[in-house]
Amino acid sequence: MLGANDGIVSTASLIIGVAAAAAKPSDILIAGTAGLVAGAMSMAAGEYVSVSSQSDTEKAELARERAELVGDVDAEIDELAAIYVARGVDRTTADAVARQLMSKDALAAHAHDELGISDMTVARPIQAALTSAATFSAGAVLPLALVVFAPAGLLIVIEAIASLLFLALLGAVGARTGGAPVWVATIRVTFWGALAMALTAGIGRLVGTAV
Repeated sequence: MLGANDGIVSTASLIIGVAAAAAKPSDILIAGTAGLVAGAMSMAAGEYVSVSSQSDTEKAELARERAELVGDVDAEIDELAAIYVARGVDRTTADAVARQLMSKDALAAHAHDELGISDMTVARPIQAALTSAATFSAGAVLPLALVVFAPAGLLIVIEAIASLLFLALLGAVGARTGGAPVWVATIRVTFWGALAMALTAGIGRLVGTAV
């Protein structure tokens, strides 16, 4: 949802700004397409760098934990058992559970319960980058398609209204999925989208007049 929202706001704002500068439809389409590609690549690169850093941290923590397991197994059993005791398990049961889990896969047990790392949560940089690029592009395609189909004289109005409707719909779907208040999320995302479009329209108008 966040990536799609970014795609809609960024691309629609760019298109409206360029259109407000009295650019030709072909120039607007080129600018919008360039914005889609640049935005998708920026999202992918940023996500890849961020998640790669997280992955490096996870690998370092696992390496340190692996060394500790080799050095003092009993201390690691006590450490794992203490985690279960803190969660409300009695000491005897916690100790038994820690020993059983470590007898199967000691590193996995500590990774999951001590470090919070599991197969479900492990950092995947490439997957994160591709997902960010795909969601941004999916959102950006919507306002970009309007450049092709909307009449040139009404492009700014249609672009703004349709993009805000797209944002409102995504905000409502995201809020309902997450169990948050629908109207609050819808108004919030629509307000910031409208503000971004208004600012770029104003800048485009000023630049177009000056040029």
